[in-house]
Amino acid sequence: MKPSDRDERTTSDAGRAGGSSSTGRGRPRPATNGRVRDGGTRPGRTVLAGRPAGWRWRLRTTLDLIRANPTGRVALKIFVAVAGALVVTIGIALIPLPGPGWLIVIGGLAIWAVEFHWARQLLGFTRRHVHAWTRWAATRSLAVRFLLGSAGLVFVAVVLWLSLKYSLGIDLVARLLHYLATN
Repeated sequence: MKPSDRDERTTSDAGRAGGSSSTGRGRPRPATNGRVRDGGTRPGRTVLAGRPAGWRWRLRTTLDLIRANPTGRVALKIFVAVAGALVVTIGIALIPLPGPGWLIVIGGLAIWAVEFHWARQLLGFTRRHVHAWTRWAATRSLAVRFLLGSAGLVFVAVVLWLSLKYSLGIDLVARLLHYLATN
């Protein structure tokens, strides 16, 4: 986490006894929610001063609070490792089948990226290359895009045929040829 990110999420300690932002053991105190009185017409109403809204901010703050505790840090690392491995394993199992196998693998990589630097770098590499491929394909003519789409559909059809033939023992091509020969 960058120091500038940390400074945006903490509040002033001026009103606290001691004025220190650490717990006395060298660890920073978790960020507070920064509630202040509104001063408007409704007494008791509070607003969150200077706090960015959204689920990303809430997730980042929650993860920072968990990481502030040594036990929480280890538990989070274990949880992220197991959850990411489970999602990546399911995605790898689904790659040969038509469907979102690669998307699930990338989702598992994103889970790992929460705690592991190597996964964050690999996810960035993947994003850059997917965006580059998308930009390249979008700048081509309609005929080239049609050819790329057709090649993708043929690939999916071959994978589906091989998956059905070798995993379930159903040979669609042989059945189709047999049907055409008998009718």
